[in-house]
Amino acid sequence: MRHFRILVYGMLCIFLINYVNAATIHGAIYDFSLKEVNNARVEINTSPKQFKVAQNGTYSFNVPNGIYKIKAQLVHRNEVIASAEENITIRQDGSYVLDLILFPDIEEGVEDPGIEVSGQVIDEGKDRLLLTGFIVLFVLGIAAIILYVLKTRKKKEADEVKEEENKSEDLEQIISIIKQEGGRTTQKEIRKKIPLSEAKISLMIAELEHKGVIEKIKKGRGNIIILKKK
Repeated sequence: MRHFRILVYGMLCIFLINYVNAATIHGAIYDFSLKEVNNARVEINTSPKQFKVAQNGTYSFNVPNGIYKIKAQLVHRNEVIASAEENITIRQDGSYVLDLILFPDIEEGVEDPGIEVSGQVIDEGKDRLLLTGFIVLFVLGIAAIILYVLKTRKKKEADEVKEEENKSEDLEQIISIIKQEGGRTTQKEIRKKIPLSEAKISLMIAELEHKGVIEKIKKGRGNIIILKKK
């Protein structure tokens, strides 16, 4: 009887020593859409095994150093509908986070939800989406450039028309001044009555002379402008 007690105490001491330097493994449990799962059954292959029913989508185990396998299962009507299995190595004390993602357990006879999760299909869909986005951006860019060019050209044409109209008005004003002076005046007098620079008035007089509307005669330091008769 004494030897039996010693053996029991020894085994208890070994068991307690193993758990003195225990670590904590904990984490959350998610389904395939990454939503937390409640009431999943979680077990770890310690000696003896530990079992937990995850409440609020989380679990936690205290374990000594070692290599462990953690399994999680979601059961509905005595049938496993999703499961996960992960390995973890504990070499020192501390807190270890290991989240578990439950995947549909197709092998257990659960009906295929009909969602294709092939990586190749996902990659092709992503590539097609990127290509479509690039084409849309390219078309929008070209359209923006065309609109900008058309707008700039239209503005330039409008400015040219306005400038031409202003120029015609200025030429008509010069002719009107010469007529008021009896068909003959000086360039200096024209400059006094038109609020434009000397250079611009000289250019307009040169244009009227080129068109044969007036005749310019040099006299001293100035010019005499004569309106030609039609």
